[in-house]
Formats: sequence, structure tokens, C-alpha cells
Amino acid sequence: MEKSFTEKIKQSLFTLKSEIISNLMSSNEDFKAIVEGMDPKDLADIASDDIDRKMIEALGAQEIKRLKLIDSALTRIEQGKYGLCMKCGKRIPQDRLEAIPYALMCIECKTAEERRNR
Repeated sequence: MEKSFTEKIKQSLFTLKSEIISNLMSSNEDFKAIVEGMDPKDLADIASDDIDRKMIEALGAQEIKRLKLIDSALTRIEQGKYGLCMKCGKRIPQDRLEAIPYALMCIECKTAEERRNR
């Protein structure tokens, strides 16, 4: 995978994470209190920190899932495994990664999984 594409996606993932945290702060008073209680940092620093137990308790299930997927994608970037389907190992098309930067599977494997879960 091209380094420039990976860097673009990495920035996109950090932006997504920051947006989720900002949205949570505006809609959830408990979460806002937790973030405001942290050492003064800018939002990007908060977004790059691991989510502690109190934050997880303040989040909804969907937000937790998205944040975990984003963290997982950032880890795969660092390990050089980003963009590979977790099921079949094939490259995930760049168009899919641009649409869903934290995608774990190629379209074929994801479709097959969704069919099995119906």
C-alpha cells in the first residue's frame, strides 16, 4: 500500500476519532466531565490516547465499536498490515478504505458474513 495513501487514511482515522469524541462531549455530560478532567491537551492528543474504563462506561455501544475499529485500523497501519482483509488476506480496494477507513474485510468477505448472520 502506498505510503501517501496510508498517511492520508491515518489522518482520516484520527479525524474520525476526534469527531466521535467531540460529539460525545456535546451529547453526554458524563463523558464531557471525564474528558475535561484529563490533563489539558488538544483534542487530537485526547483522541490518540487509549480509552480508559470510565470513558467506555460513558459511551454507547455503537461509539465503542467504532472507536475500537479505528484503534484497530491505526494499529494495523503501524504493523504494516493495513488494507488486508482479516478473513481472506487479500487487499481491500482503496475505494472501500476511503469510504470506511476502519474496514476489516474486503467486500466479498463482508457480504458473505452478513448473509450468514441473517
